[in-house]
Amino acid sequence: MLTTRRVDAYHALTVVAPGIAEPFRPGHFVALAVGGPQSSMLTRRAFSVHDVKPDYGGTVEFVFTVRGPGTAWLAERRARDTLDLVGPLGRPFPLPRDPVTCVLVGGEYGSAMLFGLADALLQRGCRIDFVLGAASADRVFGAMRARRMGETTTLTTEDGSLGVRGRVTDVLPGVIADARADVVYACGPMAMLRGVTAVSVEFDIPVQVAVEEAMACGIGTCMTCVLPVIGDDGVTRMVRACSEGPVFRGERVRFEDVGTIPFDALGAPGSPGGGARHVS
Repeated sequence: MLTTRRVDAYHALTVVAPGIAEPFRPGHFVALAVGGPQSSMLTRRAFSVHDVKPDYGGTVEFVFTVRGPGTAWLAERRARDTLDLVGPLGRPFPLPRDPVTCVLVGGEYGSAMLFGLADALLQRGCRIDFVLGAASADRVFGAMRARRMGETTTLTTEDGSLGVRGRVTDVLPGVIADARADVVYACGPMAMLRGVTAVSVEFDIPVQVAVEEAMACGIGTCMTCVLPVIGDDGVTRMVRACSEGPVFRGERVRFEDVGTIPFDALGAPGSPGGGARHVS
């Protein structure tokens, strides 16, 4: 491991991992084994990637908050400690072929994933507008970097301690209209993604969301991260966020049914041909 630092309410770890940095694309994530010899966890923990520098020995930085014993152990790591990580994993963000206007929406440390995406979009001549939000000022991630990169940056906090009081969905319609946006990219809590998708659908523009689902293995084996997604054929399937995602077309995700198996999903109990559980 190279460095560890605090970023307001979050921890940022940078590791030397050229095998991950080289094939990385914005939207990919990594899965880490957490815990020491006496405290190792059975499953890995998934983390979205904030920054990758293939030219500097192949460094990968990811951002997280302490939520339990695994991330608490990770927060105590120091320079020269070694970490066991696998990546890059998942399906990355699709990039537009032509220069377009893009609104990037981030909630809390979900914003970390958006900056590699912003770099890639800028390289393609796209315009970038940021909307970043959180409960309070110390939980808004990347505000200064967003201001440097974006044509505009709009910040929201639920307590009013930074930017506009409210949520990202309160200001998003105005940002989309003012920028004449062509596409929305978003990463953050599921409730936020549901709201961002609803706004984007209202404006009839595509929306790509990176979902935050609990992932145990990160490689599509354990089935803990399944969620209902509508396929090209109109059929709802329970798909794995770690392998078929984490990036999905927002309007295809049945956010209101996340955490359940909808009765009309392929293979759902009671549906035609249904069994106890089918995952495709």
